[in-house]
Amino acid sequence: MEAFSRLSSMLLHALETREPTVDLLESFVNHWKSIANYYIKTTDASRPVRQTEIPWCLRQMLDILVYEEKQQYPPGMVQQVLLFFSKFLSQIQKPLLQLVNVYRPVQKLIGLCALPGSQTEVEEAQFLLVVCSRVKQDPPTLRNLLQIVDKSSARAPVFDQSHSDAQSSNHRTEPPPPPGQSDSSTSSRVQSESGLLWALLQLTSSARGPVALKAFEGLLLLSALQAEPSGEILCDETLLGELLAGRLLQLYSLLPMEDLDPGEVQSWPHKPWSSQFSCWSSDHMTNFFSWLDFLDHLMEEAPQVLALKLAHCVQQIWMLDVLQPQLLHTCEQVVLVSTSILCVAVRFVRSRSLLDQLVHFLLRSNTLSPLLLQRCDHISDQVSFASLSLVDELLQKPHKDILDLLVLRFLQSRSYLSPQEDRWTESNEAHEDSNGLEEDPFFSESLLFSESELLLSPPPTPPLCSFSSAPLSGLGSAADVVNSFLCLVPVQVRSAQLFQEGGYESYVHDAHTQVTECRSVSLSWDWPLSLPAPSSGEGGDFFEGPLLKVLFDRLGRVLEQPYELNLKLTAVLSRLSSFSHPLLHEYLLNPYVHLSPCCRSLFSVLIRLMGELMQRIQHVPDLTAGLLNTRRDLLALNTTTTRLEHGTLLRGLVVLEEFCKELAAIAFVKLP
Repeated sequence: MEAFSRLSSMLLHALETREPTVDLLESFVNHWKSIANYYIKTTDASRPVRQTEIPWCLRQMLDILVYEEKQQYPPGMVQQVLLFFSKFLSQIQKPLLQLVNVYRPVQKLIGLCALPGSQTEVEEAQFLLVVCSRVKQDPPTLRNLLQIVDKSSARAPVFDQSHSDAQSSNHRTEPPPPPGQSDSSTSSRVQSESGLLWALLQLTSSARGPVALKAFEGLLLLSALQAEPSGEILCDETLLGELLAGRLLQLYSLLPMEDLDPGEVQSWPHKPWSSQFSCWSSDHMTNFFSWLDFLDHLMEEAPQVLALKLAHCVQQIWMLDVLQPQLLHTCEQVVLVSTSILCVAVRFVRSRSLLDQLVHFLLRSNTLSPLLLQRCDHISDQVSFASLSLVDELLQKPHKDILDLLVLRFLQSRSYLSPQEDRWTESNEAHEDSNGLEEDPFFSESLLFSESELLLSPPPTPPLCSFSSAPLSGLGSAADVVNSFLCLVPVQVRSAQLFQEGGYESYVHDAHTQVTECRSVSLSWDWPLSLPAPSSGEGGDFFEGPLLKVLFDRLGRVLEQPYELNLKLTAVLSRLSSFSHPLLHEYLLNPYVHLSPCCRSLFSVLIRLMGELMQRIQHVPDLTAGLLNTRRDLLALNTTTTRLEHGTLLRGLVVLEEFCKELAAIAFVKLP
């Protein structure tokens, strides 16, 4: 047995060290000459190619090139083979990838792309982009080139664990699948470490801008294939969605959550994903939002079936598995940063499919949705500001469900109306209520305007009637409504005129812009033109909804809250008031609505706030000078920094005065 073992070893060694018996270069030349001779000697142009030696010769030539490329013989062969195939596929006009003798060697070359330590990234990226371009010209060849993955047997981790040391301790690279998910569906955690999609994905992270750009473009070309089966193939027979969402998770896991400033995150500027290639950035936040923007753009271009799959993968892998636990976290820093990142994500997203998933994630979750709205009135002002910012971003998105879920479904019954009052008598009592304001000692007759004065004082604007599709029953004239909001702030505490600032007309232009934006967003939502009939239930059953509740509660404390928080609060309320739904008209901009006991509206909250204001200013010495200094300080006109006594109260008063003028301008723009 020992002698046999030695003999076997000798034979194996001889096989490993013997020289090839075939001269590959000579064989390659001979095959090429065979093809050339066929065209020189053959006169029968109708003979099918399969009955000739051409397919076999081509296959032998390609196999020789692939073999030499694998052996790196001679050195640099990889680069030359990739260049040859790139030119071969791009310059030959006739379809090639449907031929088995072509696409099989191409598959082998694809499997050698994007390997660790590769020195031919430039050639690989060009080759893969050419392949994707040929697939775009001939979509049925997509199936020939993709290595279809058996999701139930796939077992490799999504990303190399070598990244784990760089990841934040607040993240989980591989979060567990949600309860009830089967093993076959957990393929969102796996990938095939070969194939066209995997190679393109790896090259997108190249430090070389041109290489990464070509990989991005290749993914876009494949994802945007509109031929009917292409979207289904990429959706059902590949891990494209899991791979792309997994990369998003990887980039997110590199963010240093404990070191990020929530304010800087919320103000992160939008840069198109393609702009990153002009100057490669090592900033993790830039890379994350660039990839998110790329995914959003890809979903806009992709067929609907693929866009829905990609959006679902993003929701499952990033939102539910990682972002939701952070939003529910007990650490304030984690909550602040994750909420701020979510604000930016909502602002950046444009694709319908991804926006649908964001809305579902934020507003249809029994666990997350109530908590996010409650945090608008959090004990931490920073958390409240971030949560209000998230609501403000949501209200700017063209998605009907946002307003329906946050506000309109709670107002639909109109059970806030007093059951004792006849709805149609309100307009007759409007002028009486206006006269009552004139008799109030806190208000000045000189600040009440007639309708003609209101229509003449503001700067020119587009026709106002375009914002009122139907008369708003129960509302007074534009002059009455505007006067009601302008007269809310007592004369003694008004300070705009002390600083020579304009009245409500200074807000008309901005109000017109915002109303126009809200109208364009909601134009396709088929909102009713008239108010629904009020329900017959008791008014005590009315609940304004969690959003309006926290907004009204916060508004009632505007005199004791930070200035920045008050600005964000009033911005959300003014945006809600700018929408053209009849229920929002009535509940937020109708000063004359007759409320049921224990019910409140925006106007009634402001009235109660004014009563509290008049009591609190009694303890402020030299109120006029304090208000003047406060306005100068807010406009950064004070040359010296001095701590203002009662500063929070005075700044809140200024915000309140300006907010009432803003509401008056919105009412002026919206009402006929």
